[in-house]
Amino acid sequence: MSGLGKVAVLLGGQSAEREVSLKSGNAVLAALRRGGVDAHPFDPAERALGELLKDGFARVFIALHGGYGEDGTIQGALDLLGLPYTGSGVLASSLAMDKWRTKLIWQAVGLPVPDFAVLDAASDFAAIEQRLGLPIFVKPAREGSSIGVVKVKTPGGLRAAYQEAVQHDDLVIAEAGIGAGEYTVGILGDKVLPVIKIEPATEFYDYEAKYFRDDTRYLCPCGLAAEQEARIRAQAAQAFAAIGGRGWGRVDFLMDEAGNHYFLEVNTAPGMTDHSLVPMAARAAGIPFEELVVKILELAKCGGR
Repeated sequence: MSGLGKVAVLLGGQSAEREVSLKSGNAVLAALRRGGVDAHPFDPAERALGELLKDGFARVFIALHGGYGEDGTIQGALDLLGLPYTGSGVLASSLAMDKWRTKLIWQAVGLPVPDFAVLDAASDFAAIEQRLGLPIFVKPAREGSSIGVVKVKTPGGLRAAYQEAVQHDDLVIAEAGIGAGEYTVGILGDKVLPVIKIEPATEFYDYEAKYFRDDTRYLCPCGLAAEQEARIRAQAAQAFAAIGGRGWGRVDFLMDEAGNHYFLEVNTAPGMTDHSLVPMAARAAGIPFEELVVKILELAKCGGR
């Protein structure tokens, strides 16, 4: 595919998700090469970004996760270099990495989100527990892959959970637990992929369940009624557009016992490992992995929001 030029697959990086990024990046790299793309690995933790121009790269596939990879930082640097890259631009990447501000935007456009509170050392933890009810999920607001997430199940446990989460980020949120199922929706260009239901064997869909365990179940078809799934997929596209998302991404949501859905977060640089969700949804839509990565690459852009 000479029309795509020489492609750098950014992988590794400096965040807490480096290990996962290496897995994603190597899977993407192998698939691009199988598809005839002149693709090469590029680890920004080991090489200066200016070398992308020096080495003649024409576009970039971002397979970085976490800080400096999907928070708008690398996107801004690539904009300055004038290199097209996969996924969302600076604004959407930065917003999606911030779970609190994403929720504020979704609330403003009328999309359902779980009840939540921002925590700090001076918070009235007992009052927040009473308002949100148990269980409560406490999260570093700008981390991914469930890093630092704590589930509070017993009264009086919120303060300790905050103290653990704040080790990862000084912005911490608490969310009301919604326990009738976790789901995800992949976005590929103007196409919304089928919904996947996630059934972890662990207590919740944590880091181990996402990337290393083989007993997590992924259901696609997801079991929702066709009309309900269609409605949620349309709202997922709205949620992605509301933060300025482009190219590809993933929108996660929860269901409660009454059948109501609540949008949780957006991932603008989803995982591409053998456990990852967007490739699963793409396969269900008849898109093999090699075709998926090429399509994502074809959607690469530079500049804009």
